[in-house]
Amino acid sequence: MKQETSARIHPLAHFAASLRWRDIPDDVQRKAEDLLVDWFGSALAGQGARAVRSITRFALSQGPRQGDCEVLGQPEGTSPMMAAMANAAASHVAEQDDVHNGSVFHPAAVVFPAALAVAQSIGASGERFMAACVAGYETGIRVGEFLGRSHYRIFHTTGTAGTIAAAAAAGHLLELTPQQMQHAFGSAGTQAAGLWEFLRTAADSKQLHTAHAASAGLAAAYLAHDGFTGAQDIFTGPQGMAAGMSTDSDAGKLTDRLGERWATAETSFKWHASCRHTHPAADALLQVMRQNRLEPGDIAQVICHVHQGAIDVLGPVVSPATVHQSKFSMGTVLAIAARFGRAGLSEFDGQFLAPETVALRDRVGMVLDEEVDAAYPRRWIGKVTVKTADGRTLHGRVDEPKGDPGNTLSRQEITDKALRLAAYGCDIPQDKVRSVVQGLWDIARATHVCRLIG
Repeated sequence: MKQETSARIHPLAHFAASLRWRDIPDDVQRKAEDLLVDWFGSALAGQGARAVRSITRFALSQGPRQGDCEVLGQPEGTSPMMAAMANAAASHVAEQDDVHNGSVFHPAAVVFPAALAVAQSIGASGERFMAACVAGYETGIRVGEFLGRSHYRIFHTTGTAGTIAAAAAAGHLLELTPQQMQHAFGSAGTQAAGLWEFLRTAADSKQLHTAHAASAGLAAAYLAHDGFTGAQDIFTGPQGMAAGMSTDSDAGKLTDRLGERWATAETSFKWHASCRHTHPAADALLQVMRQNRLEPGDIAQVICHVHQGAIDVLGPVVSPATVHQSKFSMGTVLAIAARFGRAGLSEFDGQFLAPETVALRDRVGMVLDEEVDAAYPRRWIGKVTVKTADGRTLHGRVDEPKGDPGNTLSRQEITDKALRLAAYGCDIPQDKVRSVVQGLWDIARATHVCRLIG
């Protein structure tokens, strides 16, 4: 392979290849551990979903029946690519995996499955595994920010930027040189995909997006390790990602304070089991209900003051036909939150089409709000106007929804959430899950990354 000069290597490729655990500030290391435990719960919660079972069956049919890489909840091991595919599909169905606000990107669903598969395959240390995950987060978040708001209107950023993120994490573990990492980015970027059209018909594509992103990014890294070349300017080239996928890209965001600003620490946890665009309004409605001691029957109308991204993603979902589609219905999410004080997994399963939910759902609307839209995506402000049955007009506002860095979850809340998600999605005994979670808090000290569940 022809060797490029270091001057041609993109700084993001150099960063992803060269990052070391010791270079990462302590608070960012702790946040990465928090995100890992949070991901583990979401990955277990998704095991039983029909779409996930389909992708898992496909992955296991295509890979070896015995392998070093774990498909969570399955007795069989398999190859890195197939394990990454199955685990990534499971990670993004419960709608409780993390999100980075500024990039509108869900890093955990693609980074951890790819990194875990490679780490288990090569017997990497916990420290190398965690450094690779941070490399994936930092890379994917910056790619999402670079692609901008116009990209997210059509493309599911977790499927597109996520492919680059997975390549960064896998490539870091494979010890790619910066030159090889740039080739991996080129191969990942040319495979980046994921369109929002699936929401209109409640299709299963969202799980395919993460499955593809994790496995395609992993493949790009392995190919680069073998000398396979990729586009050298996949981001800003005349026929690169920005040219084909964005009208407001900003190349400066790819390298924004690399090594100084840690985007990993900016990542939010999801408290409600629904699309993140619904969370600010749900929290604002619950605030109004608490402060005014309202019951669901007291609510005549709810107007959600939202950013354009929420309208783009949630607007097409008018009458949800499935549990998963209902999590992208602003009216359904707010109705469930109002009825039960939370929008959790079991509430969606049993109540998304209940007459009481549907009646309240149809009294919820969205309007574009200039202040909220101007703040997005850096800040996701929740504003609602509630009209009551007795004629009152009430207002609610939340500047940092539950789970945002300024209103984050404690480690006990993260542990409880992981245990709750595991109990929902799989039949692994709770004491076993608790033991795995305790081990994950200390995984950076592990000599080798082995099977998590055994």
